[in-house]
Amino acid sequence: MGTASADKRLVQGDSHTGIPQIQERGIAMINREAFFREYNMEQEEFEAAGISWEELAAIYDNYLSMEEELKSIGKDFVNDYLYDIEKAGIHSYRYRTKDPGHLLEKIIRKRNEHPERFARIDRTNFYKYITDLIGIRVFFLYREDWIYFHRYITTVFENDPGLYVENRIDDFDEDKSHYYIAERPKVYRRNGDSRIYDESLIDIKSDGIYRSLHYIIKYKGYYVEIQGRTLFEEGWSEIDHDIVYPYFKDDVMLKDFSTLLNRLSGMADEMSSYFRRMRSAKEEWERQIEEAESKGKTEREDRQNDQICENGG
Repeated sequence: MGTASADKRLVQGDSHTGIPQIQERGIAMINREAFFREYNMEQEEFEAAGISWEELAAIYDNYLSMEEELKSIGKDFVNDYLYDIEKAGIHSYRYRTKDPGHLLEKIIRKRNEHPERFARIDRTNFYKYITDLIGIRVFFLYREDWIYFHRYITTVFENDPGLYVENRIDDFDEDKSHYYIAERPKVYRRNGDSRIYDESLIDIKSDGIYRSLHYIIKYKGYYVEIQGRTLFEEGWSEIDHDIVYPYFKDDVMLKDFSTLLNRLSGMADEMSSYFRRMRSAKEEWERQIEEAESKGKTEREDRQNDQICENGG
């Protein structure tokens, strides 16, 4: 068997994606063709993004070098702010750092969708553009419980509209000790959903079938994206992202199945809310009955005492 070249050799597949990598002058360069297959991407889509494969490979390599730091920051965040789930007003949570292959796919997609906004993204500043390198999901049992988490997160972090980021480069705060909410909180809701959100507190977007709260926090020099949704919404979202979004979003059959599952998850959330309201109504009804019985018992005892006093007199 021949020896590998010192400058270029085939290495193990990326542990995140399984995509083959090439080691070239110390830089891990993922195989372009394997990447296109993995993310169902056409050559034309890549070329339209107007970014070289060499630049993407450098972003990939730089991201791998900072991934352990990002994992540590994510762990610090959940330990400091989410570990006490009752205080945070949530049912549970989980967190992750972004898959490096997904990072490249997102950069290509965003440059196609918003070419002016992402025109300057490169290996030195990609972490200023991509706000979900550290991603946290918080979950609620009931959709209406969003307000408890909203009040909590906007209390523990500065929420000043003057700090909201408009230009990813010019508005980036280099002060790693400054923690704050970097974008106006927003919620994606489906048309027809119960009107439980307050527009004075959060931006409401009603396009499509996606449901989720979004908060962007500047924390220890990086952005942390928090998504909030119910357990039922999370179930649909995980299946949709695993099968449909974003690589098979044009498959009509898969989209129809996903839409049906989304409707079922929405109905499940509505039923959960009904259950809670029914329980509250039942408890209130039972409380009123107890009060009425207690009041009746007291009145009967008072009448009996009055009769005893009269007879004794």
